[in-house]
Amino acid sequence: MKTKTPFLFSLCIALLVWLVWFGYTTPETAAIIQDNWQISLTMIFGSFIAGATSEGGGAIAFPVFTKVLLIPPVDAKIFSLAIQSVGMTAATLTIIFMRIAVEWRVILWASLGGIPGIVIGVVVLAPLLPTNLVKISFTTMVVSFAITLSMLNWGHRKYNETLPFFAGKERIILLVIGFLGGIMSGLVGNGIDIICFSVMILLFRLSEKVATPTSVILMAFNSVIGFSLYIFFIDGFNPQVQSYWLAAIPVVVVGAPLGAYCCTRLNNKAIASVLIGLIAIELISSLLIIPLTTYLMVVSMLILFFFSTLYFVMSKISLYRVN
Repeated sequence: MKTKTPFLFSLCIALLVWLVWFGYTTPETAAIIQDNWQISLTMIFGSFIAGATSEGGGAIAFPVFTKVLLIPPVDAKIFSLAIQSVGMTAATLTIIFMRIAVEWRVILWASLGGIPGIVIGVVVLAPLLPTNLVKISFTTMVVSFAITLSMLNWGHRKYNETLPFFAGKERIILLVIGFLGGIMSGLVGNGIDIICFSVMILLFRLSEKVATPTSVILMAFNSVIGFSLYIFFIDGFNPQVQSYWLAAIPVVVVGAPLGAYCCTRLNNKAIASVLIGLIAIELISSLLIIPLTTYLMVVSMLILFFFSTLYFVMSKISLYRVN
């Protein structure tokens, strides 16, 4: 019976969302699905990845949307925030109901930093910075993390199941990384999840099984904030993006909770391996999508060097190391 309970809870959430969705989309329900079936199909995979990893569904959705479906990157980013506010919130409810271990102190303090970060990212920086520069910078940063994580996974690792201690310094670290992650989420549609995940893994030595659902909840909250900005303050949630969003909702309320559940069945090395694979897809798709000028290549190399060094130094700090 215990095994069936999480599925019944997730099914109840899905049924409730489907009822609201059907009532809102009637009488255009069939037309929305028919006209945007590619979106629904893409988010079957994207939502599962969003619930199961810290990479977010954008690893699947963004390259498909911009390269295959030829959707403008700005619309793809707004869609990511909009659909994550539904799917990852459903995954969050599943995580809470299943009592999956998360680090709530990380969620609280990183979210406090993430709120002003995403406001600055969406309102101030997004109109100023070139999309290609932002995207390749984010990709290079996560590739740096994947390299460091791969090196760590060659040998035996010991994990913390919770922060070994928590004081003013840890609060400041989480505020700062939450702020930086919020800015990145405002620029590309995700970021606070993988940025905070990297610090949880490399610096605080948290288990991937704890860090992953923690990052999912962080991204869910950040997505709701970002989506709210576009609904209430910025004229960006246009009818076309809304139609994409409506077509994907029935899918993500199933896929994201299912991903969150499947994550609990994997060990730490398996979770890390899946994440490294997704980052490899992120790198390949970015190289295919983004025209690499000399300027972008130089910036990418500098960012790769900086973050590889930063992540390596974090991995060598012994303060939080398990004895």
